[in-house]
Amino acid sequence: MKKTGAQILCEGLIERGVEVIFGFPGGVLLPLYDTLPQYPELRHILVRHEQGAAHAADGYARATGRAGVCLATSGPGACNLVTGIANAYMDSSPVVAITGQVARPFIGKDAFQETDITGITLPITKHNYLVLETEELAQIIEEAFHIALEGRPGPVLIDIPRDVFTEEVEAEKLGITNHRYKPKTGGHTVQVEKAAKTIDSARRPIIISGRGIIISHAAQELTELSSKAQIPVTTTLLGIGSFPGSSPMNLGMLGMHGAKHANLAVNNADVIIAVGMRFDDRATARFDSFASEAKIIHIDIDPAEIGKNIACTIPIVGDARVVLREIARLIQPQTHDGWLSQIREWQEEHPLPDVEGGEELLPQYVIRKIWEVTGGDTIIVTGVGQHQMWAAQHFTCDRPGSFISAGGLGTMGFELPAAMGAKVGRPEETVWCIAGDGGFQMTIQELATIAQENIGVKVAVIDNRFLGMVRQWQEFFYDERYVATPLSGPDLMKIAEAYGISSQRVGRREEVVPAIRRAMEHPGPFIIDFIVRSEENVYPMVQPGGSLTDFVEPPSKILSLLK
Repeated sequence: MKKTGAQILCEGLIERGVEVIFGFPGGVLLPLYDTLPQYPELRHILVRHEQGAAHAADGYARATGRAGVCLATSGPGACNLVTGIANAYMDSSPVVAITGQVARPFIGKDAFQETDITGITLPITKHNYLVLETEELAQIIEEAFHIALEGRPGPVLIDIPRDVFTEEVEAEKLGITNHRYKPKTGGHTVQVEKAAKTIDSARRPIIISGRGIIISHAAQELTELSSKAQIPVTTTLLGIGSFPGSSPMNLGMLGMHGAKHANLAVNNADVIIAVGMRFDDRATARFDSFASEAKIIHIDIDPAEIGKNIACTIPIVGDARVVLREIARLIQPQTHDGWLSQIREWQEEHPLPDVEGGEELLPQYVIRKIWEVTGGDTIIVTGVGQHQMWAAQHFTCDRPGSFISAGGLGTMGFELPAAMGAKVGRPEETVWCIAGDGGFQMTIQELATIAQENIGVKVAVIDNRFLGMVRQWQEFFYDERYVATPLSGPDLMKIAEAYGISSQRVGRREEVVPAIRRAMEHPGPFIIDFIVRSEENVYPMVQPGGSLTDFVEPPSKILSLLK
């Protein structure tokens, strides 16, 4: 029996367990869209911009652990996916991006809406394909999902010419790949033994937990290791939720806007166990001054990350869950009461700024109240900027996968479509999108998708009328020259009304909790426009170019120290 390339693609997606595609049609994709009704198992969600499709697939992937799928036409459609693909690549998110391409005879001829999307995405995908033989399509689909999900996850792109969608081939010619990509999961025995002995001899150990813990489902193993050896844990931004935020052993996030006691603990540690994290500059500050006295055990499934930024004493390539289990079996029970007491002293000396007092509505107060009303039983999705850092500081996450954010690429506009994708993937969960008023407007058109599909995302816009993080840098380092950062309009209540979405504006503290409860009780999507203090800053903040302990302190803290 013969099948078209479009049929092969649809059946291949179903075999891979795909249920949802986020896409936008175009000319070369029409044969595929004409075939989709034959496969009602595939739900197609029409986004309003292809960037939204990529972010939605990313949010879906992070919320479910399955590969998210996005679809775009050739040329401008494919190019509009690029930011979302790069975001997924930086944050190790399994996304399969499918693009249409001009027919094979026209490739390389500058045909209408032709771009070399495989060339464009080569640096930001784990792998990509240009399908030139219809007989190879089934094998490519299977291989693409395997690569996207195995080892360190990441995006894979499949570029399919228009005539491949329409060409018929014999079913018996469909290939099944013999997977050659098989990442190593178990740690090297000698290295694991060295790590265990080093941990046993440590007096000031600390664990840095990254997103790799969440990806490998290693939260339980991490907790067991921490408990057995009484080792405190600090997380990266994308590691939030990998270790219970309410645990007294959790020091919170480290890095540029991390807790000062966490940074001090890392800087003074004698042994650091870094798991599933890549020592990026926002976590480490200056590479050459990072934890200079510590022995570093670096565990990561991607060998390219070992030693890339920070030299380590004991490198271990392997799956976090497997390696942590091996180490926990070998180490001896330990106590580090003196070390924990020192960290508690630092914590008391350097608390986060108070957000409960004062007259003005503070953004941190809003986020704290969302946490209190939900009891933390929700998925939080943020973009990048001040609202992201306040969410990381003031929303306590106890569950892996409950904090979704644009980390490595720092993508404004990620939050709304990613929250949409997370809600589609986990419809039983409450999903809160915490957005800045700047980033929210970058992908605001996806409100149309949310309304059309009745996707029950709750949106908290932290509306400070500025591009807040850029303004903060202008205040600190550019003599308050606020160039191109003040924002005016639009009226978000009118925008919500235009899309048919319920909304409320909140400007006073006493309105915050009732509004959050109203949003929670509303069965569909809901937007709250929180009018917060315009020039509130994120504290603490590591000085640009400084070490982890070179902090910009809040004015109230500086005054107290002068007294």
